[in-house]
Amino acid sequence: MTTLITNGTVVSASGAVDMDVLVDGEQIAALLQPGATGLGTDLASSAERVIDARGKYVVPGGVDAHTHMELPFGGTAASDTFETGTRAAAWGGTTTIIDFAVQRAGERVFDGLEAWHRKADGNCAIDYAFHMIIGGVDDDSLTAMDRLVSQEGISSVKLFMAYPGVFLSEDGQILRAMQKAAENGSMIMMHAENGTAIDVLIAQSLARGNVDPLYHGLTRPVALEEEATHRAIKLAEVAGCPLYIVHMSAREAVERVMEARDRGGNVFGETCPQYLYLSLEDHLGAPGFEGAKYVCSTPLRSKHEHHQADLWRFLRTNDLQVVSTDHCPFCFKEQKELGVGDFSKIPNGIGGVEHRMDLLYQGVVDGEISLERWVEV
Repeated sequence: MTTLITNGTVVSASGAVDMDVLVDGEQIAALLQPGATGLGTDLASSAERVIDARGKYVVPGGVDAHTHMELPFGGTAASDTFETGTRAAAWGGTTTIIDFAVQRAGERVFDGLEAWHRKADGNCAIDYAFHMIIGGVDDDSLTAMDRLVSQEGISSVKLFMAYPGVFLSEDGQILRAMQKAAENGSMIMMHAENGTAIDVLIAQSLARGNVDPLYHGLTRPVALEEEATHRAIKLAEVAGCPLYIVHMSAREAVERVMEARDRGGNVFGETCPQYLYLSLEDHLGAPGFEGAKYVCSTPLRSKHEHHQADLWRFLRTNDLQVVSTDHCPFCFKEQKELGVGDFSKIPNGIGGVEHRMDLLYQGVVDGEISLERWVEV
């Protein structure tokens, strides 16, 4: 089926131009001057469907490079399936997600990948791909990294400096995985928080009776995101591999990425809409147990420290390169409520896949980023 989108303003990372768009099936076949007949026909009369986009922007479908559909976490699982989550994405203008298949310590990498293929196969309303979480770095998983690249089309592996006993990799394991990535041309994605130190702060907070959702943020301080980010960058420098830091929320952590990039490092930073708009005081610190709705990791940061404004600035200057969602929603009833009386038991995650493009466009309206940058990130 051919579709002609006419009279719209096509926006790309390089500019906004009045153009017509010819779509053949699911592929863009041509970008044309309005009313052009260079293809030897009057497309407006020959196309099977014509959409008049007068007064509207025509933009590429969004790519959300960080989602967690159906992720088991904290004794439950993310409430969006691949079916419901990708439908929500489509409503919000996102046409591709990159989700995370999961391997835990003691499991085989390809068993985890096969399990995620079964979850997604035939259930997605949009295109999807996978990164691979490796929670147990050993000889077998390192060998599997080569096959992920050469046979499975998966070129990004996520490691964790957080969640001891669940996903955390020690520095030696991280270095070995990074060396393997340097060999096979893949990229390491990193959850950069010092999880061992965070667990000490959590235990101390609970012992003092500080159990409300606010303390989820207070026990994951900026310094421990910054320290882990710096450590990951240095390990990547030793190994010589590309590094992508996920869901960055703190100015000081992004400054470490900025410095590495200024030195020529192959380092990238991602943030999420929740860190651009929400705060420790107004959301995690909401009355009663309401703050549980906003528990995610890295946590929301203090509005008094101006992290939100600085993240917008880093997007303008390309010191942050990507805005994804880390979409991992949990229902308040029966899921977030698992942490009543103990914030450490609140499942970590916020939804956002349907609203990412709208929320970022608000940044255009507010003058935070340009129209072109909105499309780019």
